[in-house]
Amino acid sequence: MTERPSGRQRAAASRVTVPWTRTRLRTAPGAAAALALLVAVTAFLAAALPPALDRYEEEGMRGALEAAGPARTSVHVQTSDADMYLSDGPWEDLLSQEAVEGPFAKLLALPGRALPLDEDRSSAGVRTTRLLKAPDPYLSQPDGVAPVFRLVAQGGVAEHSRLAQGRLPKAPAQPGPGVAALEAAVTTGTAEKLNIRVGSVVHLPRAEGDPLAVRVTGLVAPREPDEAYWSALPELGRPHLMVTQGPVPSQYWAGALLLAPDAGPALLATPGAPARYWTLAPDLSALHGRDLEALTSAVASLEGGPLLERITATVSPNLDVSTDLDDVLGGYRGLWSAIGPLVAVAAFGTGTVAVVVLCMAGGLAAERRRAELTLLRARGASLRGLAGRLFAETSVVAVPAAALGLLAARLTVGTGRPAQSAVAAGAVALVAALALPVRAVAVHRAVGVHTGREDVVRARPSVRRLVAEVTLLAVAAGAVLTLRARGTSADGDPTGDELVSLAPVLVAVIAALVLVRLYPLPLRGLARPARAMRGVVGPLSLARAGRAGGSTVLPLLALLTALTTAAFGGSVLTGVTDTRDRAAVFAVGADARVDNLAEGATDVEERVRRTPGVEDVTPVKVSYTALAGDRRVSLAGVEPDAYAAVSGRLDDGAFDPGTLKADGEDGEDTVPALGSPALAERFGDDPFPVILDDGDSFTARVVAVRTWTPALGADDFLVVDGSALRAGLEPPTSLLVTGDAPDAAALREAAGDDAQVRLRSDVVAATVESPLQTGAERVYAAAVAAGTAYAALALLLTLLRAAPERAALLARLRTMGLTRAQGRRLLILESLPQAVLAAVGGALTAWAAIRLLAPGVDLTTVAVASGAPAAGRALLRADQLSLLVPALAVVALTVGVAAAQAWWSGRRGAVRELRAGDAR
Repeated sequence: MTERPSGRQRAAASRVTVPWTRTRLRTAPGAAAALALLVAVTAFLAAALPPALDRYEEEGMRGALEAAGPARTSVHVQTSDADMYLSDGPWEDLLSQEAVEGPFAKLLALPGRALPLDEDRSSAGVRTTRLLKAPDPYLSQPDGVAPVFRLVAQGGVAEHSRLAQGRLPKAPAQPGPGVAALEAAVTTGTAEKLNIRVGSVVHLPRAEGDPLAVRVTGLVAPREPDEAYWSALPELGRPHLMVTQGPVPSQYWAGALLLAPDAGPALLATPGAPARYWTLAPDLSALHGRDLEALTSAVASLEGGPLLERITATVSPNLDVSTDLDDVLGGYRGLWSAIGPLVAVAAFGTGTVAVVVLCMAGGLAAERRRAELTLLRARGASLRGLAGRLFAETSVVAVPAAALGLLAARLTVGTGRPAQSAVAAGAVALVAALALPVRAVAVHRAVGVHTGREDVVRARPSVRRLVAEVTLLAVAAGAVLTLRARGTSADGDPTGDELVSLAPVLVAVIAALVLVRLYPLPLRGLARPARAMRGVVGPLSLARAGRAGGSTVLPLLALLTALTTAAFGGSVLTGVTDTRDRAAVFAVGADARVDNLAEGATDVEERVRRTPGVEDVTPVKVSYTALAGDRRVSLAGVEPDAYAAVSGRLDDGAFDPGTLKADGEDGEDTVPALGSPALAERFGDDPFPVILDDGDSFTARVVAVRTWTPALGADDFLVVDGSALRAGLEPPTSLLVTGDAPDAAALREAAGDDAQVRLRSDVVAATVESPLQTGAERVYAAAVAAGTAYAALALLLTLLRAAPERAALLARLRTMGLTRAQGRRLLILESLPQAVLAAVGGALTAWAAIRLLAPGVDLTTVAVASGAPAAGRALLRADQLSLLVPALAVVALTVGVAAAQAWWSGRRGAVRELRAGDAR
C-alpha cells in the first residue's frame, strides 16, 4: 500500500524563495551604481568637512602662536624679592643650581596634557632683574649712552648653541657676594653689535665697592635663535636698542652676559636684584584648535587657580607667574568666532542641498517604480514589509558607498575629528537609504490600482501643505531678521547659530514653494492661445510641460537651493577678493609706489615710466612735518588732473580736480586744499597758514573733505596743487605707479638702490594672516563647486526620469510625420519652462537672499588681517557672474540634454519604443 504525501508538504516543496535585494540589484544595476556614486561623493564631502576644519583650526592656532613669538606664549615663573628677604637660610643656597633645577622637572609636569610643554625649549636659571650699566668706552654707544647688561646664569647653553670662539665660562670657586671676578660668554649677535671680543672685560657696578669685572671667555652662536630658549627672555639671544626718557630721546644697547649655570650665587655681588626663574615653553606641535577651551582653562589656572597653588607649593610662596598666552588665545578665539559662523553658513547650505538631492533621487526612484509598487500593494504587500524591503535594497548600496566616501575623505583630507566624520557619512547613508522607502510609504498608503492624472496644472495643494509652508515662511523670516540684526556670530560661538546659518537656504526653500504655486498660472494662461498657433511643436510642447508630473517641489527645491548656495558662496569669494584689493589700494595708493627718492637723481620719473608693466606715473611731493595753524599734518603737493585719476579708484578719495585749482575768489594768496575730516572740523571754511619743513609757507583753505587720499593714507592730511609750492613738484618724493603688472626689481633699478618700492599685489598677499581665512575661502569655493554640481545633478535626474517617456513620444510622433528637427525643438521647448523657471527663480532668489542678509554678513575678518588697513567695513554684495553663470548653465544643460536625447533617439530608430505593453 502506497502512502500519499500530504498537500501541505507538496506546497512547502513547491514554494521558491526569491531574494528581493539581489534580484532588484541585478535588474537595475545602472540605477544602483548611480545611487552608489551619488552617496559616495556626498559622504566624501560630508566626512571631509570636519577634518578640514580641524586642520584649519590647528594651523590657525599654531600660526597665531608662532606670530606672537615665544616671549608672549611662554609661561614665565620668577621668584620675587620676598623669596630671599623672608628666607631663614643663606641667600646663596636659594640661588644655587640645585635650587633652580630641582623644581624644574616638577614644573614641566604640572600642567599635564591640558598645556603640553616643550622640555627642550624651556629654560631655568638665575638672572638679575635690573639692567646694569657698563661704562666701558670700547662698547658701542649709538648716542653716547653707555649700554646695559643683564647677568644670566642659565642651564643648557652648551646644548643650545655652537661655540664660535674661545670657551664656555666657568663659575668661580666660591660664588657669592664677595666674588672677585666672573667669566661670561656672549652670543655672536651681541658681540657684533656691542663690539665685544674674546678677552674683553665688561665692568659692572657692585652692590658695594669697586666695579665687578666680567671677562668674556667665548662667543656662542645659538642653534635656534628664534626658539623659546633664546628669545623668550629679552636680550638673551640678541641685543636690542632702548630709548631714554626725556626731551631729547637717545638710543642705547641692552644685552646679556651668559654666566656658568652654577654661578647664580655670584649675582648677589651686584645691585641687580637676582632671582630664580623658569621659562616654560608650550609644545606647539601638541596644541590643537579643538583643545582651545581646555588650553584657555589651563592658562587661567596657571595665572590664578589650582595650578598656581601647586606651583607655589613646589617652588616658593613668593613668586610671580605671567604670560601673554591667554591674550594670544583670546585673539585667536575672536578670529575664529568671526570666521566660524560664516563657514557654518556655507556648510549648512551645501548640506541642505545634498539632503534635498538625495531625497529627490529617492523620490524619482519611487516615481519610476510606481506601477511596480502599486501592484505589490494590490497583491497584499504590507506597508511595513514594503518599506523594509526597499530599505534593505537601498542600504546594501548606500552603506558601502558611504563607507568608501568616508575612507577616501580620511585618506585625502586628514584624520581629525573621526567621530564627526563618521556621523556625517552615516547621516548621508541614512538619508539615502530612507529616501525611497519613505516616499513609497507616503504615496502607497492606500491600496489602489489606478490613480488620476497628476499634472502640474491640475494639482491642488492640500491644507497640510499650506500649514507647512506658512510655518517654514515664519521660520525663514525669523532667521533672516536675526541674521540682519545680530550678524552671523552667536555670542562668540565659533559654530554659529544653526537657524541663522540656514537663513540663505530657508530663503531658497520659501522661493521654491512660491514658484511651485505660481508655475501653473502661466501654463494655464497660455493653454488656450496655444491652440490657435500654427504648427504642432508649440502647442504640443506647452501641453507636455503642463502634463508634467505634479511632484515638482523636490526638483525645483533642489535647483533653487543649489543655485542660491552657489551664488551666495560666489558672492562671498568675490567680496573677499574685492576687499583685499581695496585694502591694498588703501595701503599703497596705486598699483605700485616708489618712495625715498634720491634728491639729486634726475629723470627718475621718465625711467620709471619706461619700466615694463607701467602705464602711468603720478609724481607727488610729500612733507610729513608740515604745520597747519598749530597742528602737525602730512601735506602732499600734486598735479590735480593726474592725481584725481589715481584717487578715483576708491570712492573715499575721489574728487573733482577743479577743486584744487585756485579760482581767485578768495584772493590769489589762498590755496584750495583737500583735507581730512579732522582738519575740516578744526578750521572749517576759514583760511589758515601752512608752513613746510623747507621754510615754504602759504595760506590754505579746505574746499573738499575726504577720508582717504592715495599719497598720505587716512591720517590728518592736506593735498594742494603742486604749483602752489615754492619749488613746485621738483624733485618729487614719491611716485604713484599704475599698470597691470609692475615689476618691483625693475622699478627699484630705475628709481635707485635706496628707493623703497611697494606693490599692491604684495600687499594683497600680506592681508591674509591666518590659515583660518584661507580655510574659509576653500570651504566657500567647495560650496560653490558643490552647489553647481548638485544643481546640474538635480536637473539631470529630472530629465533622465522623463527620458523613456519622451523617447516613446518621439517614436510615435515620427510615425505621424514629425521630422527630426521638429522632434528636437519639441523636447527643448518642453524642457525649457521648468529650466527657465529654475534659472530665473534661482538668480532672483540668490539676489534677494544676498540683499536681505548683507547687513548681517561682515567679510572684513575673512578678507584682511586684523592689523591691515581696510577701507571701511566689507559687506556682502551680489556678484553678477555668481548669479548669472550657474543660472545660464542650468538652461544650457537643459537644452543640451534635450538636443542630445533627440539626436540619440533618431539614431536608434523607433522599433523598441513602439512595442506594445512596454511601460513608459
